[in-house]
Amino acid sequence: MNTTRAAIFDVDGTLTDTNHLHVVAWWEAFRQAGHIVPMADIHRAIGLTSGDLLERLLGAERDESQDSSISGAHKVLYGTYHDRLTAFEGAGDLLRALAAREWRVVLATSASGSELSALRRAIDADDAIWDTASSEDVDAGKPAPEPVRLARELAGASVGQTVFVGDSVWDMEAAARAGVSSVALLSGGIPRADLEKAHAGMIYPHVAELLAHLDESPFGAITS
Repeated sequence: MNTTRAAIFDVDGTLTDTNHLHVVAWWEAFRQAGHIVPMADIHRAIGLTSGDLLERLLGAERDESQDSSISGAHKVLYGTYHDRLTAFEGAGDLLRALAAREWRVVLATSASGSELSALRRAIDADDAIWDTASSEDVDAGKPAPEPVRLARELAGASVGQTVFVGDSVWDMEAAARAGVSSVALLSGGIPRADLEKAHAGMIYPHVAELLAHLDESPFGAITS
Protein backbone atom coordinates (compact mmCIF):
# COMPACT_ATOMS: atom_id res chain seq x y z
CA MET A 1 0.00 0.00 0.00
CA ASN A 2 1.29 3.45 -0.95
CA THR A 3 1.50 5.60 2.19
CA THR A 4 3.22 8.59 0.57
CA ARG A 5 1.40 11.83 1.39
CA ALA A 6 1.33 14.95 -0.78
CA ALA A 7 0.82 18.48 0.54
CA ILE A 8 0.16 20.65 -2.51
CA PHE A 9 0.21 24.42 -2.26
CA ASP A 10 -0.85 27.26 -4.50
CA VAL A 11 1.55 30.19 -4.02
CA ASP A 12 0.08 33.64 -4.84
CA GLY A 13 -2.38 34.63 -2.13
CA THR A 14 -1.76 31.37 -0.27
CA LEU A 15 1.90 31.41 0.74
CA THR A 16 2.77 34.91 -0.50
CA ASP A 17 0.99 38.26 -0.17
CA THR A 18 1.05 38.95 -3.90
CA ASN A 19 -2.50 38.86 -5.24
CA HIS A 20 -3.02 42.61 -5.11
CA LEU A 21 0.34 43.24 -6.78
CA HIS A 22 -0.91 41.11 -9.67
CA VAL A 23 -4.15 43.09 -9.74
CA VAL A 24 -2.31 46.41 -10.07
CA ALA A 25 0.05 45.03 -12.71
CA TRP A 26 -2.80 43.62 -14.79
CA TRP A 27 -4.85 46.83 -14.38
CA GLU A 28 -1.97 48.90 -15.73
CA ALA A 29 -1.30 46.41 -18.54
CA PHE A 30 -4.95 46.64 -19.59
CA ARG A 31 -4.87 50.43 -19.35
CA GLN A 32 -1.82 50.63 -21.60
CA ALA A 33 -3.71 48.56 -24.19
CA GLY A 34 -6.74 50.85 -24.02
CA HIS A 35 -8.93 48.76 -21.72
CA ILE A 36 -10.41 49.94 -18.43
CA VAL A 37 -11.07 46.83 -16.35
CA PRO A 38 -12.34 47.15 -12.75
CA MET A 39 -9.81 45.99 -10.19
CA ALA A 40 -12.46 43.94 -8.40
CA ASP A 41 -13.00 41.90 -11.57
CA ILE A 42 -9.26 41.41 -12.01
CA HIS A 43 -8.95 40.28 -8.39
CA ARG A 44 -11.48 37.50 -8.87
CA ALA A 45 -9.62 36.30 -11.96
CA ILE A 46 -6.22 36.02 -10.26
CA GLY A 47 -5.10 32.40 -10.25
CA LEU A 48 -6.15 31.73 -13.83
CA THR A 49 -3.56 31.34 -16.56
CA SER A 50 -2.92 34.51 -18.58
CA GLY A 51 -4.97 33.28 -21.52
CA ASP A 52 -7.94 32.32 -19.38
CA LEU A 53 -7.73 35.58 -17.43
CA LEU A 54 -7.76 37.63 -20.64
CA GLU A 55 -10.74 35.72 -22.00
CA ARG A 56 -12.66 36.09 -18.74
CA LEU A 57 -12.02 39.83 -18.47
CA LEU A 58 -12.06 40.92 -22.13
CA GLY A 59 -14.32 38.25 -23.59
CA ALA A 60 -13.96 35.59 -26.25
CA GLU A 61 -14.62 38.19 -28.97
CA ARG A 62 -11.67 40.40 -27.95
CA ASP A 63 -8.85 41.34 -30.32
CA GLU A 64 -6.58 38.39 -29.54
CA SER A 65 -3.68 40.08 -31.32
CA GLN A 66 -3.31 42.16 -28.13
CA ASP A 67 -3.01 39.14 -25.84
CA SER A 68 0.74 38.71 -25.98
CA SER A 69 1.46 42.42 -25.49
CA ILE A 70 -0.94 42.67 -22.53
CA SER A 71 0.51 39.55 -20.91
CA GLY A 72 4.01 40.82 -21.59
CA ALA A 73 3.23 44.18 -20.01
CA HIS A 74 1.85 42.45 -16.93
CA LYS A 75 5.00 40.34 -16.67
CA VAL A 76 7.25 43.39 -16.89
CA LEU A 77 5.18 45.43 -14.44
CA TYR A 78 4.96 42.60 -11.92
CA GLY A 79 8.67 41.95 -12.35
CA THR A 80 9.43 45.31 -10.75
CA TYR A 81 8.21 43.80 -7.45
CA HIS A 82 10.33 40.63 -7.57
CA ASP A 83 12.92 41.80 -5.05
CA ARG A 84 10.16 42.92 -2.64
CA LEU A 85 7.78 39.95 -2.64
CA THR A 86 6.66 38.97 0.84
CA ALA A 87 5.56 35.61 2.21
CA PHE A 88 2.75 35.44 4.74
CA GLU A 89 3.84 34.95 8.33
CA GLY A 90 4.21 31.25 9.00
CA ALA A 91 4.40 30.18 5.35
CA GLY A 92 7.86 28.69 5.49
CA ASP A 93 7.22 27.27 8.96
CA LEU A 94 4.12 25.46 7.70
CA LEU A 95 5.99 23.85 4.82
CA ARG A 96 8.82 22.77 7.10
CA ALA A 97 6.38 21.39 9.67
CA LEU A 98 4.71 19.26 7.03
CA ALA A 99 8.03 18.07 5.61
CA ALA A 100 9.10 17.09 9.13
CA ARG A 101 5.95 14.96 9.33
CA GLU A 102 7.04 13.25 6.10
CA TRP A 103 4.61 15.01 3.79
CA ARG A 104 5.99 15.70 0.32
CA VAL A 105 5.40 19.39 -0.31
CA VAL A 106 4.76 20.37 -3.93
CA LEU A 107 3.96 23.85 -5.24
CA ALA A 108 1.26 24.06 -7.92
CA THR A 109 1.31 27.54 -9.39
CA SER A 110 0.76 29.46 -12.61
CA ALA A 111 4.10 31.18 -11.96
CA SER A 112 7.24 30.04 -13.73
CA GLY A 113 10.78 31.17 -14.51
CA SER A 114 12.10 34.23 -12.69
CA GLU A 115 8.70 34.89 -11.07
CA LEU A 116 8.65 31.44 -9.48
CA SER A 117 12.25 31.88 -8.34
CA ALA A 118 11.34 35.17 -6.68
CA LEU A 119 8.38 33.59 -4.93
CA ARG A 120 10.50 30.72 -3.63
CA ARG A 121 13.05 33.20 -2.29
CA ALA A 122 10.27 35.02 -0.45
CA ILE A 123 8.96 31.79 1.11
CA ASP A 124 12.51 30.76 2.05
CA ALA A 125 11.70 27.08 2.59
CA ASP A 126 13.38 25.31 -0.31
CA ASP A 127 14.62 22.68 2.12
CA ALA A 128 11.00 21.62 2.64
CA ILE A 129 9.81 21.70 -1.00
CA TRP A 130 9.82 18.34 -2.76
CA ASP A 131 8.95 19.60 -6.25
CA THR A 132 7.08 22.22 -8.26
CA ALA A 133 4.37 21.96 -10.93
CA SER A 134 4.44 25.26 -12.84
CA SER A 135 2.33 26.64 -15.67
CA GLU A 136 4.97 25.44 -18.13
CA ASP A 137 4.39 21.82 -17.16
CA VAL A 138 0.70 21.43 -18.02
CA ASP A 139 -1.58 22.06 -20.99
CA ALA A 140 -4.40 23.55 -18.90
CA GLY A 141 -4.20 25.63 -15.74
CA LYS A 142 -6.58 25.79 -12.78
CA PRO A 143 -9.55 25.35 -12.51
CA ALA A 144 -8.67 22.33 -14.67
CA PRO A 145 -7.37 19.48 -12.50
CA GLU A 146 -4.09 19.05 -14.41
CA PRO A 147 -1.85 21.18 -12.11
CA VAL A 148 -3.09 19.41 -8.98
CA ARG A 149 -2.91 16.00 -10.63
CA LEU A 150 0.64 16.62 -11.83
CA ALA A 151 1.73 17.84 -8.40
CA ARG A 152 0.27 14.71 -6.81
CA GLU A 153 2.03 12.49 -9.33
CA LEU A 154 5.34 14.28 -8.74
CA ALA A 155 4.98 13.47 -5.05
CA GLY A 156 4.04 9.88 -5.82
CA ALA A 157 0.90 10.03 -3.67
CA SER A 158 -2.58 8.64 -4.19
CA VAL A 159 -5.71 10.81 -4.36
CA GLY A 160 -6.69 9.80 -0.84
CA GLN A 161 -3.29 10.78 0.54
CA THR A 162 -3.27 14.29 -0.92
CA VAL A 163 -4.32 17.69 0.42
CA PHE A 164 -4.34 20.84 -1.70
CA VAL A 165 -4.18 24.32 -0.13
CA GLY A 166 -5.20 27.42 -2.08
CA ASP A 167 -6.94 30.77 -1.83
CA SER A 168 -9.06 31.08 -4.95
CA VAL A 169 -12.25 29.64 -6.38
CA TRP A 170 -10.09 28.22 -9.19
CA ASP A 171 -7.93 26.38 -6.66
CA MET A 172 -10.92 24.79 -4.97
CA GLU A 173 -12.50 23.78 -8.27
CA ALA A 174 -9.22 22.23 -9.42
CA ALA A 175 -8.93 20.25 -6.19
CA ALA A 176 -12.51 19.00 -6.49
CA ARG A 177 -11.97 17.92 -10.10
CA ALA A 178 -8.75 16.17 -9.13
CA GLY A 179 -10.59 14.35 -6.36
CA VAL A 180 -8.31 15.47 -3.51
CA SER A 181 -9.03 17.04 -0.13
CA SER A 182 -8.82 20.82 -0.05
CA VAL A 183 -8.09 23.64 2.37
CA ALA A 184 -8.97 27.23 1.48
CA LEU A 185 -7.34 30.32 2.95
CA LEU A 186 -8.96 33.76 3.15
CA SER A 187 -5.59 35.50 2.75
CA GLY A 188 -6.10 35.99 -0.99
CA GLY A 189 -9.14 38.18 -0.42
CA ILE A 190 -11.83 35.88 -1.83
CA PRO A 191 -15.04 35.76 0.25
CA ARG A 192 -15.66 32.68 2.37
CA ALA A 193 -19.03 32.08 0.68
CA ASP A 194 -17.42 31.89 -2.76
CA LEU A 195 -14.85 29.37 -1.52
CA GLU A 196 -17.54 27.26 0.12
CA LYS A 197 -19.54 27.29 -3.11
CA ALA A 198 -16.44 26.05 -4.93
CA HIS A 199 -16.33 22.99 -2.63
CA ALA A 200 -13.59 24.07 -0.20
CA GLY A 201 -13.06 21.42 2.46
CA MET A 202 -11.97 23.50 5.46
CA ILE A 203 -11.30 27.25 5.54
CA TYR A 204 -8.71 29.14 7.59
CA PRO A 205 -7.84 32.85 7.67
CA HIS A 206 -4.18 32.33 6.71
CA VAL A 207 -1.26 29.89 6.81
CA ALA A 208 -0.30 30.71 10.39
CA GLU A 209 -3.78 29.71 11.57
CA LEU A 210 -3.59 26.48 9.57
CA LEU A 211 -0.21 25.72 11.15
CA ALA A 212 -1.60 26.36 14.63
CA HIS A 213 -4.42 23.86 14.00
CA LEU A 214 -2.59 21.36 11.81
CA ASP A 215 -3.70 18.32 13.77
CA GLU A 216 -7.38 19.28 13.43
CA SER A 217 -7.05 20.07 9.72
CA PRO A 218 -7.29 17.62 6.79
CA PHE A 219 -3.55 17.11 7.23
CA GLY A 220 -4.19 15.61 10.65
CA ALA A 221 -6.87 13.31 9.28
CA ILE A 222 -4.52 11.57 6.83
CA THR A 223 -2.00 9.25 8.43
CA SER A 224 0.93 7.51 6.78
